[in-house]
Amino acid sequence: MHKIIHTRSRVQFSRLAALLLVILLGLALRRFGYAIELPFIVVKYGGSALWGAMVYLLVALLVGRSRPAVFAVIALAIAIAVELFRLYHTPWLDVFRLTTAGALLLGRVFSLWNMLAYAIGIAVACACDPVRRAAVGPRR
Repeated sequence: MHKIIHTRSRVQFSRLAALLLVILLGLALRRFGYAIELPFIVVKYGGSALWGAMVYLLVALLVGRSRPAVFAVIALAIAIAVELFRLYHTPWLDVFRLTTAGALLLGRVFSLWNMLAYAIGIAVACACDPVRRAAVGPRR
């Protein structure tokens, strides 16, 4: 029993560390991507893929006890809902979207390509989930 609790704590700590890293990478990419002359597609959709990975990691941290595939489905549903929410406009919401927080959390413009980038980010996060590594165990 103690080993199971220790493994879960380690997995959740790994997810939290990955979440913080993904957030930092996403912010750095959006802040410095063009300055270091990365192509538009890398900055725009790389940031969207990282956002999708962030949503996956948040879901995994909050739900905690399920399979990574379940987290991926929930994360993709959230990401698609947020993207579709961009089609809804009210004056106060549009003002919020013009802020840095609003742009990072909700985005400004609807894009089907963002949904693809989210799905890729979620798939990569799911594939790298520490639960998968813990289930497989150490390689010999």
